Amino acid sequence: MNEGVARPGPLLVDVAGTRLDDSDAAVLAHRGVGGAILFTRNYDNPEQLAELIADMKRIRPNLLITADQEGGRVQRFRPGFTQVVPMRMIGRLAEHDAQAGIDAAREIAWLLAVELGRVGVHLPLAPVVDLDYGASAVIGDRAFASDAELAGTLARAFCEGLVEAGSAGTAKHFPGHGYVRADSHAELPIDHRSRGELAVDMAPYQALIGAGLASVMMAHVRYPAMDVLPASLSRYWITDVLRGELGFNGCVFCDDLSMGGAAAIGDYRERARLAQTAGCDYVPVCNNRDAVLALLDAVLWDDEPACQRRERLYAACAATRSAHPPEPADARWQAAVALNNRLAREYGDPAA
Repeated sequence: MNEGVARPGPLLVDVAGTRLDDSDAAVLAHRGVGGAILFTRNYDNPEQLAELIADMKRIRPNLLITADQEGGRVQRFRPGFTQVVPMRMIGRLAEHDAQAGIDAAREIAWLLAVELGRVGVHLPLAPVVDLDYGASAVIGDRAFASDAELAGTLARAFCEGLVEAGSAGTAKHFPGHGYVRADSHAELPIDHRSRGELAVDMAPYQALIGAGLASVMMAHVRYPAMDVLPASLSRYWITDVLRGELGFNGCVFCDDLSMGGAAAIGDYRERARLAQTAGCDYVPVCNNRDAVLALLDAVLWDDEPACQRRERLYAACAATRSAHPPEPADARWQAAVALNNRLAREYGDPAA
């Protein structure tokens, strides 16, 4: 890291609008911050977004820039970006033609990451590798499939496409959010299955970790057969299972501490303390500037292993970006857009 540049802290924060204000600048400069997450409110057009990110990077050159840009329902930037299909459509293609589905996952991920990279976004916080049990409306068509092997295969190809474009995969939501009906944005879901029953949900993660997965986002879901805390705040799930048993050595993102799934567990300081104690490297706090301000000096910002993991993730994204990214006229870009549009036409019926 360059001398004089603060090492990335654990907080992943948001900014107010399409331009930085003084409060945004002060927060981004704080040593407790290591990343930023952008939302639809931060976007007018690609040129404006690139300028906003450049301003953010002038304040903090090693700031990790993220966005929930999965495709389908979860896509923060729309006009000026390809409207990527829901992952379920790739899964439906793979059910008919396995290799075509793998190729589609890789190429559409590449396209998504290239478009983000051109404006300065490092991570799309994707793919969702939850299984579609037909129960969770908040997951639904964000999932590739109900079959664990297929979901893992497509997620691996998707991550390969992200890496080819200079980004990285963030598999979510460990150990699995697809079985529960409750929406963790609003409340804390409870999954009463046993550890043995959860093995199928964790299988895609095992495949991805073996392929060098860069980061994981935890689920705000409680699994009382194993722990009273939600997985996002649980040392059992993060340190013992994810890192210990599965051998994951990349970055762990807590899910947003402002969500209802975390609100059930103490105030913001307690949630952040539990997340870091459990082993989370990044602690997102969104849509609550007061909470961010309360946490700036409260989070553990100098934990050496966590700092190193954050630096590796940033380097994996920032160091591999091409100085001359592909243009929309690039043959691979055009082919990926055509493939995406074909999937939208052929699998666009929600009841299909």
